Amino acid sequence: MPAAAPVSRPIVAGIVTALVGFTSSFAVVLTGLDAVGASAAQAASGLLAVSLAMGLACIVLAWRYRMPITAAWSTPGAALLVATGSVEGGWPAAIGAFLVTAAVILLTALWPALGALIARIPPSIAQAMLAGVLLPLCLAPITGVVANPWGVVPVVLTWLVFARLAPRWAVPLAFVAAAAVVAVSLVSAGTRVDPAVLLPQFELTMPAFTVGALVGIALPLFIVTMASQNVPGIAIMRSFGYEVPWRPAMLVTGLGTALGAPAGGHAINLAAISAALAASPDADPDPDRRWLAGVSTGASYLVLGAFSAAFATLVALAPTAVIPAVAGLALFGAFGAAVQQAIDDPGERLPAVVTFLVAASGIAVLGVSAAFWALVAGLLVRTVLHAGRPPRG
Repeated sequence: MPAAAPVSRPIVAGIVTALVGFTSSFAVVLTGLDAVGASAAQAASGLLAVSLAMGLACIVLAWRYRMPITAAWSTPGAALLVATGSVEGGWPAAIGAFLVTAAVILLTALWPALGALIARIPPSIAQAMLAGVLLPLCLAPITGVVANPWGVVPVVLTWLVFARLAPRWAVPLAFVAAAAVVAVSLVSAGTRVDPAVLLPQFELTMPAFTVGALVGIALPLFIVTMASQNVPGIAIMRSFGYEVPWRPAMLVTGLGTALGAPAGGHAINLAAISAALAASPDADPDPDRRWLAGVSTGASYLVLGAFSAAFATLVALAPTAVIPAVAGLALFGAFGAAVQQAIDDPGERLPAVVTFLVAASGIAVLGVSAAFWALVAGLLVRTVLHAGRPPRG
């Protein structure tokens, strides 16, 4: 009988999960919070809030259910914030939208019919909306090469090399390259950083509630969080033999979102892509011990959260186009998956294309962002095309 793997193996797997998850997309989170009106201090507070919330969610769920359940911030949701931009009411209205998103997630746990209603949105429409939201961000590495070749080309080349050699680490190492570019820029300019700005702290904001924020942020944020994170996260865990308890998972992530919102946290959810790092046999051959990877992931997120202000400062001091390039590279995989799912069914392709184009256009009508109108347009086109026709077998 083969010897059992050392207990350190799932613990290390959890550390890797957190490092990959955090460094791959924290720039997207900061960019999204900035887009909806956060100051540098408020964006750093938001990063701290979601880091602590998802860290605690990992520990609670993994410990309680003895499964490698991991939570994450909503990366597609952060990308949605970038596409949405400032809304009526500014940053306080964005905070209000985050709280409403949390309330609806909690309602999903308590009222299963709401989850069933969201499930009725055709996946092609939801994924097309996400793809349209992600497109401008994914163009940033391309436009950045022209805008600042000396800063962006090293980042893109690092990503490309490691996408071949170590795909899991391609984006984190692209971030390391970006950090090196920032360091060289600061030294060359003789810029000094006040140590006080590197200390993490919460910046609480009183929420406001406006129609533009509720319809333009809260509703699309809830939909992309559910369709692009929670539902795939459940499926990925099931593929490794784990049945994640739906109601407790939604209660924990909804509560975590609610607690983090006043400090600027936009949303947390079940991990999707990174979930496999803690739940697969690579974490531990024994499925009954992989829950340690979930706890380790959570503890690592708490540690990384302590450096949130330092990461935010790094982003704020970066030369033109460098950080947007990293954010865009981090979203290439999500964009490709969204496009594939959007156009996979020929019968749903035209509504999906309309949804994608409206979302990518960035239009805002009546103070409501393009993401909402993309859903409306896609569902309208789909209804016109399919009305009166028998269901396809």
